[in-house]
This record gives sequence, structure tokens and C-alpha cells, in this order.
Amino acid sequence: MDNIDRKLLNEIQRNNQLTSGELSERVGLSATSVQRRLHRLRADGVIEADIAVVSPAAVGRPLTMLVAVELARERSDIIDRFKRAVRNCAEVMSAYYVTGETDFVLIVTAQDMQDYEAFTRDFLYNNPDIKGFKTTVVMDRIKASLNVPV
Repeated sequence: MDNIDRKLLNEIQRNNQLTSGELSERVGLSATSVQRRLHRLRADGVIEADIAVVSPAAVGRPLTMLVAVELARERSDIIDRFKRAVRNCAEVMSAYYVTGETDFVLIVTAQDMQDYEAFTRDFLYNNPDIKGFKTTVVMDRIKASLNVPV
């Protein structure tokens, strides 16, 4: 990866709707070269996805919670099973397997507190592999980004 790749990555992290022509002007390459590089960056897994950042409030899910989850036992089958469950749960926006007192940190969205309570009952309380969890309610989203400094 060279400096032009880094410039491209910075530009598309800010706005992945820029045309090849617009990108070519910003990084100093032809549009064809930009397309070639973007294709390679996607094929190499440097660019994992092209996504839209959606406002949770605009789609009726204004509540966001950070949920620290502690598993009852740390065994690879339990960890793998929980990871699968998290990947298949629409309410979980992001999830991290972490070190420290908890095993996972989840970012969860909900319509309201009743919706979140239903999520906790279905996803957390009904899971025998979970020892406990702690919820922190987000009061204000300051920054929503998946941008990586390059």
C-alpha cells in the first residue's frame, strides 16, 4: 500500500459516493487507475464493505445501549456459539470480544425501553451461557464512524 492508496482510502471513508473522476482529481491519478486500485483494495480485503451510515432516530430506533456481557464459562464452543448469535441479531449494531472483566461489549439499538427489555429477555436472560450483563444507555451520539486512520 502506497501513499496514493492511503489518499484513496481517506477519501472514500469520508464519502464512498465520489465518482472515479472526482477521486482521480483528489489523488492525482486517472479515473481508470483509481478504479483499478479500488478493485485491488477490495479484493485484498483492505476495503471490507461499502456502507451507508443510517440515523437510528430517523428509522425509529433512537435508543442506543452499550452492553457488557460476561459469559458463565470461557470455553471455545460457548464463545463461538455466542459470536454466532450476535452476528444473527439485528438489534446488535456492533460487537467486540474483549479482555478484562467482561467478555463482550455490544452496541444495541432499540425503539424504546420496552423494546430493549424484550431484547434483554429474548437474547440475554434466555441464554444459559450468559452469567450477567451491564447496560449503559447512550445519552448523545457524539461520533458515529468506522473510519480508520491511514
